[in-house]
Amino acid sequence: MTQSEAELEQKLIDRLTGLGYEPVTLRNAEDFKANLKTQLEKHNHIKLSDTEFKSIVNHLDKGNVFDRAKRLRDKMELRRDDGTTFYLEFLNTEHWCQNQYQVTNQVTQQGNYKNRYDVTLLINGLPLVQIELKRRGLELKEAFNQINRYQRHSYGAENGLFQYVQIFVISNGVNTRYYANNRKQEFKQTFYWADQENNLITQLEDFADSFLEKCHVSKMICKYIVLHESDKVLMVLRPYQYYAVEAIIERVKDTDKNGYIWHTTGSGKTLTSFKAAQILTQLPKVHKVLFVVDRADLDYQTSREFNYFSPDCVDTTDSTKQLVEQMAGDNRLIVTTIQKLNRAIKSQRHEFAMESLKDKRIVFIFDECHRSQFGETHKNIVKFFTKAQMFGFTGTPIFADNAASNQHGKRTTKDLFQECLHKYVITNAIADENVLKFSVEYWGKIKRKDGTLITEPKLDREFFENPDRISLIVDWIIANHNRKTHGRKFSAMLCASSVDTIITYYDTFKNKQKQGLHDLRVITIFTPGYNEEDQDANGLIGEPDFNISTDVSSRSHSRDKLNEFIADYNQMYQTQHSAKDSQAFYAYYKDIAKRMKGRDRENFQDQERADILLVVNMFLTGFDVKKLNTLYVDKNLKYHGLIQAYSRTNRILGELKSQGNIVCFRNLKDNTDQAVALFSDTNANEEIFIEPYEYYTENFNEGVQ
Repeated sequence: MTQSEAELEQKLIDRLTGLGYEPVTLRNAEDFKANLKTQLEKHNHIKLSDTEFKSIVNHLDKGNVFDRAKRLRDKMELRRDDGTTFYLEFLNTEHWCQNQYQVTNQVTQQGNYKNRYDVTLLINGLPLVQIELKRRGLELKEAFNQINRYQRHSYGAENGLFQYVQIFVISNGVNTRYYANNRKQEFKQTFYWADQENNLITQLEDFADSFLEKCHVSKMICKYIVLHESDKVLMVLRPYQYYAVEAIIERVKDTDKNGYIWHTTGSGKTLTSFKAAQILTQLPKVHKVLFVVDRADLDYQTSREFNYFSPDCVDTTDSTKQLVEQMAGDNRLIVTTIQKLNRAIKSQRHEFAMESLKDKRIVFIFDECHRSQFGETHKNIVKFFTKAQMFGFTGTPIFADNAASNQHGKRTTKDLFQECLHKYVITNAIADENVLKFSVEYWGKIKRKDGTLITEPKLDREFFENPDRISLIVDWIIANHNRKTHGRKFSAMLCASSVDTIITYYDTFKNKQKQGLHDLRVITIFTPGYNEEDQDANGLIGEPDFNISTDVSSRSHSRDKLNEFIADYNQMYQTQHSAKDSQAFYAYYKDIAKRMKGRDRENFQDQERADILLVVNMFLTGFDVKKLNTLYVDKNLKYHGLIQAYSRTNRILGELKSQGNIVCFRNLKDNTDQAVALFSDTNANEEIFIEPYEYYTENFNEGVQ
């Protein structure tokens, strides 16, 4: 069915009028301002003189999109003609349905060029939603590009009122997407709306009914747009993030029950959980909200982000005293580590200060709750805070199948947090293009230079740690690394089963570099002495252990090696790290995190980069780096440990990064299939994996033959 753009536009306006928007004809800037005056008068129950309105327009015409988004949410202190002061409201953010709604179309603005905009939704006279339409059959990207042109050419003209747009909608009738007013994003950062079961709502009419409905679109603007202070941009929540936050808020408002959110790794859990925490602090019955992370996650970036959302809420010191002071003080939102929280409730020193909080309504939000919630700490928190409400976020819940036994028996995420409140699994995220597929290769049998295979007498520790085998794996990596990482535009990690193996890998890379066989920048981190045989083969990847013994008698081979490797690191990057104690070791860990994440920044210098990071357990869970695209695996992974590790590679980044590369030097095929079946669907393999490059070239060559 062919439908012209004009027909599509008229149908949409009819639809919106049916939803209660008042149609209004505004052909130019003068009409626009006259209407704004009328609507602000109506909303504020006030009559404005021309002089007063002029000062309002001047007040509105300042700053960039981000500044205006803040101004929209604030009241204006208006000096009236009679000398009195009136606090003028532009948007009722608390009772978001109580605003004035209009729809107009074909507004013309003269900037560098004359532009006419398709459909504009006005709230209290300000253009807050702009809809750009293309006729059926045309690419949606054309509408996206057109909005970018308008932003350059005319949105800043005529007092810049169109800089107040919060949400853009683009549609060709069949496909409809929305996104926040943020000039820095690509087309990939536009989203479909969906229902609670993650079914996409793509048709324009259905989208209008569910997303553009007056109360809903106002709620999205008032509650679910995040003003990201560090980047000075607007971000809008995706549908699954919205449903998760709503479910938590409903749970807190109506019950005292717990719950958990299962959102796959890489889908933006931190933003979701932070938004939930932020909204919960505004509920009168909630005394405090504690956002609890593992110490390792509180690297420089997380702390910085959280403090930008809510100044001074992150307690990054190691001092438990500071946390106790925050708990007793006025901070409604506190971000802290699970280790410090445990010390605060167990230590006799803080008993008196903490006592008054025991029976207060405190909401706990645990990030990466598959990892940190299965020891004594969780029991201690539940026992201490009698009216606590607990919510967990995880990409890989613990089920009966993948639960590890400890002294408490097998405990699942459901045992600890009760009901799953919202689910968004890896297949949903891949379908929505929020994360990439994986390409998994299995190189169990490594060939020597003469073409003979390393024989596998019995696959024991001796076989896997054999320096001859490791040397051949390193040769394979040297030969293939540039291809895997697009000429080192991306970085890689290698995980091995034990500290001894990591040491052998590092030494092998180093020796081959001395022989002039490669110039890769290889770095490593591990906890010395921590050498239990592949403990995480049960699927658990535990919390990183930063405890370094300072006892001279505890010097070990692995401790000396770690010092030697840190000295190499210092020489390579002109740093001064050491592992003399736990604090120094943690500083080294944070510098590595910063270096790996730094590659995501535009101004990152090439000499600062690391090509391959060698680890046993560290960084395999909860660590997000967009520029990491390859994982070399030489350890037994299964269940959530496997999915977590693989998921380090599949963050979306531009067109060049097409998949996460997993290269397994052990036969993990069955484990991979089991993990996928557990965390998505038995038949999901085709949706999650693509074949390695060689498979397609082979097929192509056969076809040519």
